[in-house]
Amino acid sequence: MQSLYLLLNLGSLFIPLIFSFHPRLKFYNYWKPLSVGLFISFLIFIPWDIIFTANGIWGFNADYFFNIRLFYLPLEEWLFFICIPYACVFTHYALLEYFPEKKLSIKATRTISYFLVPFFLFIAFNNLDKWYTLINFLLASIISGIALLKTPELLRSYYLTFLVMLIPFFVVNGILTGSFITHEVVWYNNLENLNIRLFTIPIEDVAYAFSLILVNLFVIELLRKHSVK
Repeated sequence: MQSLYLLLNLGSLFIPLIFSFHPRLKFYNYWKPLSVGLFISFLIFIPWDIIFTANGIWGFNADYFFNIRLFYLPLEEWLFFICIPYACVFTHYALLEYFPEKKLSIKATRTISYFLVPFFLFIAFNNLDKWYTLINFLLASIISGIALLKTPELLRSYYLTFLVMLIPFFVVNGILTGSFITHEVVWYNNLENLNIRLFTIPIEDVAYAFSLILVNLFVIELLRKHSVK
């Protein structure tokens, strides 16, 4: 089914895009800072994606996309970095709108961050021979540390909203990595990762999603702070 990857992207985007115009949410007000966040995340994740694909660290099954490539990547992969962050950022702010009191304390946020930043670094530097593990957890450590320094208020809510986002993550990423279908859409060279799977999903993908979403939210919050000043 060559349209599968495209359908997963569009299906992930459809409901968040429709509800972006909800009179209470008015998520369209976030489009300008989100577009900057998407651009920044493109600068980080697309070169990484191209290099890893070119070197066989991961790749794509042509049975599930239209086999139109740009710099080694299917067009559906480029679309992924728009649709998935959009859906996740929408989810984050929608949850904040309906559950504004659901935040961690500053103390709890700092405690979690003080654990995660060195933990991510520990995993990265204990796997210098595994490129996906190394780059993934190194980035997660860096962006978590920067967010703690610059936007700790964001982390108070993000650590909770990310747990909610893991539900659709396991569905979409599960399909991409082979759940419910004959072959995976995205395959991985297990010599370059820990070869630990959550169902069919490499454990690194959780950290990847954590960083991808946090980069976008971090940029949005910085721009919002700047606009208020």
